[in-house]
Order: sequence, then C-alpha cells, then structure tokens
Amino acid sequence: MISNVDLNERPAPDQVLVDIADYVCDFEIESGEAYDTARNCLMDTLGCGFLALRFPECTKLLGPLAEGTVVPNGARVPGTQFRMDPVKAAWDIGCIIRWLDYNDTWLAAEWGHPSDNLGAILAVADYLSQQQVAEGKAPLTMRDVLTAMIKAHEIQGVFALENSFNRVGLCHVLLVRVASTAVATRMLGGSKEQVIDALSQAWLDGSSLRTYRHAPNAGPRKSWAAGDATSRAVRLADLTLRGEMGYPSVLTAPTWGFYDVSFKGSSFSFPMSYGSYVMENILFKISFPAEFHSQTAAEAAVRLHPEVKDRLDEIEKIVIHTHESAIRIISKVGPLNNPADRDHCLQYMTAVPLSFGNLIAENYEDSFHHANPIIDELREKMVVSENTQYSAEYLEADKRSIANCLQVFFKDGTATEAVEIHYPVGHRRRREEGIPLLEKKFQANLATRFPAKRCEEIYDLCKDQARLEQTPVHEFMSMLAI
Repeated sequence: MISNVDLNERPAPDQVLVDIADYVCDFEIESGEAYDTARNCLMDTLGCGFLALRFPECTKLLGPLAEGTVVPNGARVPGTQFRMDPVKAAWDIGCIIRWLDYNDTWLAAEWGHPSDNLGAILAVADYLSQQQVAEGKAPLTMRDVLTAMIKAHEIQGVFALENSFNRVGLCHVLLVRVASTAVATRMLGGSKEQVIDALSQAWLDGSSLRTYRHAPNAGPRKSWAAGDATSRAVRLADLTLRGEMGYPSVLTAPTWGFYDVSFKGSSFSFPMSYGSYVMENILFKISFPAEFHSQTAAEAAVRLHPEVKDRLDEIEKIVIHTHESAIRIISKVGPLNNPADRDHCLQYMTAVPLSFGNLIAENYEDSFHHANPIIDELREKMVVSENTQYSAEYLEADKRSIANCLQVFFKDGTATEAVEIHYPVGHRRRREEGIPLLEKKFQANLATRFPAKRCEEIYDLCKDQARLEQTPVHEFMSMLAI
C-alpha cells in the first residue's frame, strides 16, 4: 500500500454546513414574537448608525473607494448620500451600526452582536429590490429583511451557545461573516448547494485575532470589524453565484481544516437546532453605549450617583462583584489610550456614571477624559472580583443574567448600600420596561440626522408591524437617504 500520497476522494459537505443551508433555505419562521423583536432590533440598529454619523472617526471611513463612482441601482447607506455597490455598502452599513457599540448583543460561551449582519442584509436587499423593479419584477419587502435578520441572528447565536472562539484567540466577527454569507447567498437566489459552497468559503477565510479588542492593543478596528465581515460575506456570496466551487470538508479535513488549524482539534457543539430562539432572547443596549458586560454596573453606578456625587474625594474604595466574562474581557488597569480602549474598560464605564450620573458616547472621547481626572482617580480605587454565582447564571439558558454588584466605601468608615442588578434593562426579562425606552432612543437618534417631519414618518412606519413588513425595501431605504 502506498502511504505517502493523499486519497483524493471528494467528501460529502460537512454536516455543519448542511444544517445551516437547510435552515436558511427551508425553515419557516412562525414566531410573531421573533418578528416583533426583529422590528425593534431594526429600529435600534439603524438609530445607532445615525448617531455614529456624528463622529468624524467613523465618517472618514465611509463612501466609495473611488470618489465619484456611480452604481446603477446602488445600495444606500442609511443617513448618508452614499449609493454604492452592495459589497462596499455592506461595509459602510456594518461600520456605522457597530461604531458606538450601542445596540443588540448576544452573550454565551461566545459573544457578539447579531445585528451586525444587517450590513449585508440591507445592502443586498436594497440592491436586489431596485434591480427587480427595474426588470419589471416585484421588489423585496421589509418582511424579507426581518426574516433574514431572524435567521442570521439564529445562526450566529446558536453557534455562540457552546463554542468559544475567544478562548482560542479568535474574534467573534467570524460568526458574522458565516451568518451573513448564508443569508446573503440565499437572498441573491442561491440554491441550497450554493449556500453550502459559499459557507465553505466563509470558513476558509479563518478568523481575525481578538488583539484589537484587548489591552494593551484595544483600538477602533473593533468598530469596523463587523462591517468588514459583512462586506466579505456579500463578496463570497457573489463569487459563489458566479460559479466558484465549494470546499466540502473545510471544517473537518485532517491537518488543513478549520477544526485542526484554528479550533485546537475540537469540533463544534450545538445544544439546539436552529429556530427563532436567539432573536426572541436578544439583549438590547438601551441605557448606555457600553460593552454589555458592564451594563448593570453602569446602571448601579447611576443609582449610587446622588449619594456619592458630593463625596468623590472622600471615597476610599469601590468594590465591583461581577461575572467571569466581564473580568476576562473588560477589566483593566493602567492608561486608556483611545475611545475604543475606554468603552471596553469596566472600571471606566463605572466611574463615569458614578461621577456624572450618566454615560454617553461623548464620555469616551479624549476631550472628556482629559478634562476629568476624577475618572482615573476612581479607577485606581476599584477592586474587581468574581461572584461565581453570577458566572454560573450568565450561562444558564433560562436566566442568561449579566449581573454586577457595586458598593462604595468612604474614608470615614461609612459605605453605600451594595447595589446588585442581575438583568439590564435590555434583557428579555425587562422587555415591558425596555421597549418604550428603546423607542424613545430611536426617536432621539433619528433627530440627529433628519428633519422633524421625516423623523415622524420613519418612526410611524417602524412602529407599525404590518405596514412595515409590506413596505418595499427600496422605498424604505429611500426614506433613510439624505
């Protein structure tokens, strides 16, 4: 027997790819709650994109690579005048909606922001809708967009339940690329076999490192990484529909597959099949533009602000009890070098609302930080420790808590109460409280970009589930153009 040659028999596609393709192509979403939540997610995600357009560090990255490029039926970037090919439009949409880290989140063994997929979904849907109308065909509707959102959320979120890419040093935007590739290929008319082929391409790309999310290298790439992932997904979908072949054992191939190269030889684990669980349980960032593991700490700090605001110089120690994921991702000491560094620092995101009673995006800018030395003074007095019960309940499927407990101790021996919050206002357990606040947040974000009458028209449409779902995508996107 010859042992120094490879057996070149092409295998059947990896089951992981097949399961995703079956879901994207065949599964019917029947959950009214999922569609209602997707509508709220759409509002919140677009609103965060509008707000990001106030920041030059974001807007400098937008627009066509060659100025003056004209694209027939080009996809629009909400809140701007740009109209581009769907690949660059996906990049720009993904960039603005993630820039401020202020919309939905999913927390499990892996973390991430499933709304990032909207970059690919909106760009493809707007382009297709315009093109089909130009050809005398029916346009896509916003229900198609909501359906794609639910499925992209589900793919990314189910992967995240038990598969930790961060523990092997990889960034969660890999899952954005995978989910966006699946739904974009299907939206573009791809068959089940083509969805499988495109997915294999997405896994072949591997993953970026998490370096840019952690001390001492945290920086603004984390704000455009998802846009990059959605853009790549659209490109891979397009290549596949042009006839590019797939690579069926991309995950399982010995030596050369993703499992052996990037996942320490382990295979993926899935505790449930794909449905609509993730969208129904998504976490909204409503109160603060802050990394989600700090949301309840910031809320606790706001509650304690009236008691400590006049005694900041009397503070001896600030104790934060938190969960393991928060410690691993965002607990840091030492200098904070840029806004992206600060919005991923638990201590910073607690010190600001403790001192000023709120936390807004502008609080991460150099001008604010340098003008308020009290923030770093309080950071130096913070003691962060793990509460193992918080860590356990963070992973329990029926809880998914994101708990923090905050207490301030003064030099005279007195102390505040210990403020413990298990669920942030954007959690499913606080939906009744959270959605009215989300709607107000959307109205405020609309007002940063559009005149009052347009704001009212957009808001009224987005509030009406039935009317929104029936609206052609290209007409909806026209309302969002400047």
